[in-house]
Amino acid sequence: MNVAVVSLCSAARVDHLRVQLDALADAPGVRRVVVWVGDDDPPELAADTVLHVPPGEDGLRLAAGRNAGAAAASGADLLVFLDADCVPGPALLRRYGEAALAHPGAVLCGPVTYLPEGVAASDPAELAARTSPHPARPMPDDTDDSVADAGDYSLFWSLSFALTPATWGRIGGFDEAYEGYGGEDTDFAFRMRSREVPLVWTGGAHAYHQYHPTSSPPWQHVDAILRNGALFAERWDEWPMTGWLEAFERGGAVVRDASGWRRAGAGDRVTGFASHVERSSVRES
Repeated sequence: MNVAVVSLCSAARVDHLRVQLDALADAPGVRRVVVWVGDDDPPELAADTVLHVPPGEDGLRLAAGRNAGAAAASGADLLVFLDADCVPGPALLRRYGEAALAHPGAVLCGPVTYLPEGVAASDPAELAARTSPHPARPMPDDTDDSVADAGDYSLFWSLSFALTPATWGRIGGFDEAYEGYGGEDTDFAFRMRSREVPLVWTGGAHAYHQYHPTSSPPWQHVDAILRNGALFAERWDEWPMTGWLEAFERGGAVVRDASGWRRAGAGDRVTGFASHVERSSVRES
């Protein structure tokens, strides 16, 4: 099986990406496709294909980047998408390949472990010892798969997933109207669900998210989340990312009215937001 691994990256994650590319260097039959989504030129990278998708008016074009990566992977039997800061476990490609044969036409999602600071992500033995997948998503046994029900589609995330080019074409890729942070993953999942494409949780396809500082909720992305959330709500009649929006509301950054969520104005409660922004100096990918 010919596999293309598609990764999006900007300058903030290039060191993480190099660890990922090293982990894939000796994988047989694997084409490494990197999509550089920064506004600068990409550096030298140990990849088979490097594309450049510059930001749009509203931020990084992650949806457009994934679409470009899939298009550049022409000829692959299986597309595997990994965020730049994720390292594939030793069985990830094999398990995605097995699941693709067992569940033709499905989107496959493996478990992701968030590594603590200081862990050497280049050491497979240490990665295995640290395996502790994020508890918010299903985790079948390492040789099993679990077909999601309709309510699980909102749990899809693009950190690590795989599908065949035919399934990608059936879904239609990511919606490039989303720019900046948030929303495009859940939109992709809802497009899957609307087209009756199965979502399969794939045991044993472990990925390991390398440590970097984050902000939760991501205060620096309030405006992008509001903009993309409104776009999503217009299409799907519900808002995504409600946990973050509610946290922003508690901090005084946003309010909810009959039309949805919006920035807090002069007459709205704004207590607490300024201090959150001052404390938030980190970046997220």
